[in-house]
Amino acid sequence: MQLTKFSDFALRVLMYTHAAGDRLVTIEEMARSYRVSRAHLMKVVNALTRAGYLKAVRGRAGGLRLAKAADEIRLGDVVKTTEPDFALVECFATGNQCVISGRCRLPGVMKEALNDFIAALNRYTLASIALRPEDFVHPVRTEQQPPADISVA
Repeated sequence: MQLTKFSDFALRVLMYTHAAGDRLVTIEEMARSYRVSRAHLMKVVNALTRAGYLKAVRGRAGGLRLAKAADEIRLGDVVKTTEPDFALVECFATGNQCVISGRCRLPGVMKEALNDFIAALNRYTLASIALRPEDFVHPVRTEQQPPADISVA
């Protein structure tokens, strides 16, 4: 199982916003810091705002801040909000055509595993994974310098 990039970015947006403290942050700022698409982050921010995790302040000096305390934002709840599908096996999905549905014991095991996964995430809050503002500062790369995660032979 792998979380979508949407959920990954949602957690990172919340971490970044928390690290900023009372300072309003912008989507552009986060996109630059994370080196990701502004358009994709905009969708993530909209979902987090609708879900009540972020508060958007409009206007020229606007930006984003957390809508609730970091120790009230449980990671499992964020993932449940941002993941589109927890259909770990076919019979969890709409349009199930599995011929052993109704007799199979696998769905019970998978549902238990999924519940345990969310419960494990919910033991942690945004406050428990908080970073400092300087953790988000990236050195500027020159064209001759490859990113740190790419090896050059």
